[in-house]
Amino acid sequence: MWSGPLNKVGDYRYEIPKSYRGINGNLKMKVPALIYASDEMLPAIRKDNAPEQTANVATLPGIVGKSLAMPDIHWGYGFPIGGVAATDAEEGVISPGGVGFDINCGVRLVRTNMSIGDINKETIKQLVDELFRNVPSGVGSQAKVRLNKMQLNEVLEMGARWAVENGYGWEEDLEYLEENGCMEIADSNYVSEKAKDRGKAQVGSLGAGNHFLEIQRVAEIFDEEAAKVYGIEKDQIVVMIHTGSRGCGHQICSDYLRVLEQAVRKYNISLPDRQLACAPLKSNEGERYFKAMACAANFAWANRQMIVHWVRESFERVLRQNAEDMEMHIVYDVCHNIAKIEEHEVDGKKMEVCVHRKGATRSFGPGRKEVPAKYRNVGQPVLIPGDMGTESYLLKGTNQAEEAFGSTCHGAGRVMSRAEAKRRWRGREIAHMLEQKGIYAHPASWIVMAEESPDAYKDVSQVVSATHGAGLSLKVAKMIPLGVVKG
Repeated sequence: MWSGPLNKVGDYRYEIPKSYRGINGNLKMKVPALIYASDEMLPAIRKDNAPEQTANVATLPGIVGKSLAMPDIHWGYGFPIGGVAATDAEEGVISPGGVGFDINCGVRLVRTNMSIGDINKETIKQLVDELFRNVPSGVGSQAKVRLNKMQLNEVLEMGARWAVENGYGWEEDLEYLEENGCMEIADSNYVSEKAKDRGKAQVGSLGAGNHFLEIQRVAEIFDEEAAKVYGIEKDQIVVMIHTGSRGCGHQICSDYLRVLEQAVRKYNISLPDRQLACAPLKSNEGERYFKAMACAANFAWANRQMIVHWVRESFERVLRQNAEDMEMHIVYDVCHNIAKIEEHEVDGKKMEVCVHRKGATRSFGPGRKEVPAKYRNVGQPVLIPGDMGTESYLLKGTNQAEEAFGSTCHGAGRVMSRAEAKRRWRGREIAHMLEQKGIYAHPASWIVMAEESPDAYKDVSQVVSATHGAGLSLKVAKMIPLGVVKG
């Protein structure tokens, strides 16, 4: 239980002042820390001590603005999950703990021209079962496309572009992916052979944990104008994909944590927590990690692109229509765990910063050049997945989010460990509970079903309401699940 100061400084805003020294009292915070939350969420936020991690992040060399945490904050490795921090691109550091192990874990939304009246429960079951057959899922799942070393290097450096050029998707898809599905700084020479070996066997696979493929119905529209621009309407059938860089990204993070732990000593960096291992962004170690991290991000975009291709194929087989005729276009793709160089306003001045978003989503408002031209007048689509069996949300980015370096929440956030969830529930019980709610689930593992019980997570509607209330992203639509493939 965290007992430090959380001073209310505005609606949905609680500050840890710079004067707080934390558990390691010899290190000063360089900036204040700010947590976005509602009053009702504070007890749960204090419970797992994650505010201490938010304060620790405020000690990083070169940090600017504030150390930030979103309403879905919970304990993580180094940074809290839900943590956001920007460091000076010239003089600051980069930290793998601010990105996470599942680099570019992200969400993609695909729309269709079908409504709930065009599809019945049996068809949903057929679609989910076909998706399960067509998209490899589960712990250690192996891809059905095996790449040689040269092809894997191309994936790491080209991202989603590689997938499209090799027949997995449409050219227009790339326009609706964050970074157009590729960080160009990526250099596969900085990725270990072990990471590549893990990646070769997993590109185009869903994985396990909280990753999922979900057929959803648009249940509610909050912003008619934005929904129309995004091609979304009430009762529409959509598909949400949630997965990341699999073992490749995990290995890259593990590899560079060791490198940056040594860099901390080399550059005489003082840290309150060794899990915040970092290096100057402009150092050899920092540049190597950044280029390797970008490779993992590109792997994840290619991964989701291949899955979109197989989702379209699955719909074609079951419904006997072409994906083009069903208008299965990508609405958008966002990433959750990443560090990127972006231009933001700090203390009234534009500057380049390295924005770490760990369990946080980009939320750029109207006018930003990074937002697809079609959406630029309303802002970037923001995708917030629920936990299994609960609603997900489509929101829009805002200019208000600039105070958080264009960031918002990423999901519900766990309130219970996976081990505790397994002790409390059985996977078949969870599947039956979902069935009672009209949701057909096809899991790769009953153990994962238990681990991912909806009650192991915060209420996603409460998290989204807090980000909406804070103005970091604004609600556009709510989607509810009809069928889910669980890794």
